[in-house]
Amino acid sequence: MTAITKPFRHTRQFSLSTAHQLQTQVSSTEYRKLPHHHTIFTEDLCGHILDKHPGDIRTLEKVHSKIVLDQNLCSNPSLGIKLMRSYAACGKPRVARHIFDEIPDTDKNVVFFNVMIRSYANNHLYPEALLVYKNMSTYNVNPDHYTFPCVLKACSASVDLRVGLQIHASVAKMGLTSQLFIANGLVAMYGKCGFLVEARRVLDEMPFRDVVSWNSMVAGYAQNGRLDDALVVCRNMQSFNVKPNAGTMASLLPAVSNTSSENVMFVKDVFTNSRESLVSWNVMIAVYVNNSMPAEAVEIYLQMESSGIDPDAITVSSVLPACGDLSALFLGRKIHEYVEKKRLRPNLSLENALVDMYAKCGCLQDAREVFNKMQCRDVVSWTSMISAYGMSGQGGDAVSLFSSMLDSGLTPDSIAFVSVLSACSHAGLLDKGQHYFKLMTEGYRILPRLEHFACMVDLLGRAGQVDEAYKIVKQMPIKPNERVWGALLSACRVYSNIDIGVIAADHLFQLAPEEAGYYVLLSNIYAKAGRWKAVTNIRSIMKGRGIQKIPGISNVELNNRVHHFLAGDQLHPQSKDIYEELNILIGKMKEMGYVPETDTALHDVEEEDKENHLAVHSEKLAIAFVIINTEPGAPVRITKNLRVCGDCHIAAKLISKIAEREIVVRDTNRFHHFQNGVCSCGDYW
Repeated sequence: MTAITKPFRHTRQFSLSTAHQLQTQVSSTEYRKLPHHHTIFTEDLCGHILDKHPGDIRTLEKVHSKIVLDQNLCSNPSLGIKLMRSYAACGKPRVARHIFDEIPDTDKNVVFFNVMIRSYANNHLYPEALLVYKNMSTYNVNPDHYTFPCVLKACSASVDLRVGLQIHASVAKMGLTSQLFIANGLVAMYGKCGFLVEARRVLDEMPFRDVVSWNSMVAGYAQNGRLDDALVVCRNMQSFNVKPNAGTMASLLPAVSNTSSENVMFVKDVFTNSRESLVSWNVMIAVYVNNSMPAEAVEIYLQMESSGIDPDAITVSSVLPACGDLSALFLGRKIHEYVEKKRLRPNLSLENALVDMYAKCGCLQDAREVFNKMQCRDVVSWTSMISAYGMSGQGGDAVSLFSSMLDSGLTPDSIAFVSVLSACSHAGLLDKGQHYFKLMTEGYRILPRLEHFACMVDLLGRAGQVDEAYKIVKQMPIKPNERVWGALLSACRVYSNIDIGVIAADHLFQLAPEEAGYYVLLSNIYAKAGRWKAVTNIRSIMKGRGIQKIPGISNVELNNRVHHFLAGDQLHPQSKDIYEELNILIGKMKEMGYVPETDTALHDVEEEDKENHLAVHSEKLAIAFVIINTEPGAPVRITKNLRVCGDCHIAAKLISKIAEREIVVRDTNRFHHFQNGVCSCGDYW
């Protein structure tokens, strides 16, 4: 930093008022960190205390009060700089600015401006940082090589290309383009503003590049959705003997979603070489979650715990969605306990993740408890809770909560309306759903998106108004997508509407020709009507196109481990015990009048074989597994990747009564809470 030669002075009025305020704040408290009150406060002592306790606001205020009241200390420019830095470190850039403003204009040099710019930039007050930079010329103060990195950081964060271009011109004029930190800032600025050609040009012209240089370019490509280019840069840096690090992983994160397994493996390879950093673990967990690999995300989290690395709020916020996807309630509760122990709350993102995790695990009471304790809630918080009630069939509670959100003064967004419309659909609240659709379009002037139309089609379809649902599809101002036609086809299956079902299926075969589920739905419609020839034709089409039905997988958590079951699974170590328990349960079910629902089972096999096929569906195996491994009365929680079939739905109702257990099954559509022979969906799903 440039040497300071001009004095730092306060006006007497500021000195006395500030001293009085500060001494009032600290007069009732003694600080062991400070010397005895008889000790003479010298420049060296004050500087030492400020350097030793950055971020300690009470110590800072105590020292500041001593400085303000001492004529010699008050006029010391070095202490002025240290005070500004300390207040900025405490998150109080406004106080730093107050000190800055009291410096006589003739005494302000580049160091004061640099510290003030950095104070704002480090506290995310980027427009203020840029304004200080712009005002430097008013005081005839020229920026130096310390000024530009901070100002470029502010440009990047505020996506201010205009000022960024001006800074680049100034840098070039002063001959500072070869300075590493400045060039890195230029790469980051251009990348954040979407000017990737310019960013790459700066990178290529740098005489020396460090890992930050390469990471800045990686981030630029990733932030603009160009993952392939970002990965090329990662490989380029390795050819220059620069190893990717945790920063590289963080830079890639925005683009590594729904990507190929090869790209995920590349990130994992980078992670393997940077496991000592908490950032690396957080990014790896997030990558797995963003690529629908929840089991891998949970496994990495458990490895992290075993490695002795303490998770932070970001870790928790990242892994909780994976717990929810797997219905890993035991681990989710354990993480919640860790949050309370480490006092990571209040934290909006983390608390929203907790609400979502409990909601996905079907624990509405726990989700609501977290929600009620939140000091601050945003639309995401309300939407998560509304969606939780909706998926569990508690439409009345969802509608009530939506009304409470409106009363709180928050403005619902399009996603909030999707949640309440979906809740109305699951609960069969046709009038309420139509009311909220009208409120959205006319009251809040929100243009309906495909998701809203899909909800309305589903709402009408579930209410048996299949013709009205089809009418909405035909009148949509935007082209219906897979979800809209899928909702219509599902309604046709429930109400055996073959004519409209064929139309919906035809569109779906064009939109998603490889999606086996739609062929199966149409096949079930024909099977229910006894049109076996049509069923055979669909099976032939699937076979000819190489389309295979996605195998049903049921997941269940036990003792901090997630167990997976397939239909007819024989690979589990407890298979023998599971099938013995299942046979006992089926026997008791038949005593209660259970008859397997074979209408939509394979039609080209004998009735006895159909029953055997249905008996070993994955959710039945999972239920039996939990029953033999837990105490009587313990709830059973299962997640399935497909819609629950009619026979398994009947079986779960009966088993809940026989075993006196609550059985919670989350399929692709909703939650099913089975208790005492009754399901929360009212047998409509």
